[in-house]
Amino acid sequence: MFSAGDDKEVKCWDLEYNKVIRSYHGHYSGVYCLSLHSSLDILFSGGRDSVCRVWDIRTRAQIYALSGHKDAVSSIVTQATDPQVLTGSHDTTIKFWDLAAGKAMSTLIFHKKSVRALAMHPFEHTFVSASADNIKNFQLPKGEFLRNMQPLTIVNCMAINNDKNNNVLVSGGYNGSLRFWDWKSGKDFQQPTSIVQPGSLDCEAGIHALTFDMTGTRLVTCQEDKTVKMWKESL
Repeated sequence: MFSAGDDKEVKCWDLEYNKVIRSYHGHYSGVYCLSLHSSLDILFSGGRDSVCRVWDIRTRAQIYALSGHKDAVSSIVTQATDPQVLTGSHDTTIKFWDLAAGKAMSTLIFHKKSVRALAMHPFEHTFVSASADNIKNFQLPKGEFLRNMQPLTIVNCMAINNDKNNNVLVSGGYNGSLRFWDWKSGKDFQQPTSIVQPGSLDCEAGIHALTFDMTGTRLVTCQEDKTVKMWKESL
């Protein structure tokens, strides 16, 4: 497992022995996001220093510092085909990177606010990006705009399940709201709100990270009230 934090550190953990076995040094400020390459032993990290750093997992060497954003890098997604790396930034842009050359291939400027989250579709060659203005869907490899989705709140994180028959996008908001979107139609069909744990303030309901389990039927959320919650499908 890999973790990152405001201490500028990126760490690799041995889960069997519950200890750090590698650390990756190079960021000048807090690290906000991580992503593993799907087929190469490469780790990507981005943060407040506006750079996406590319690491060799085994040697801990920095391969590239992908620079070009003008503000913090808040989200990274990767895939096996070009563009292999996509980054979203608080400078409102999304960049596609040429991993072989270590430079930007193109820049998308569709958002008007900070890009807070990216999510790659598991089967289609598409991805979504989230900002305070809306969620946008794009076609790869060139980044053609497909449609908008209106979450009506600031979205911090997103995830797409891997169920081909019931493909669902979930977005998590700063106010503890979850929105479940039908991928085909782009319509939201469920809007639950997470309740903070006893002793926490209502303003601490924000959802900062979420992911589906391997089955695609259970959702795990990490929230500002220091809780990890698991959600299951309602029958």
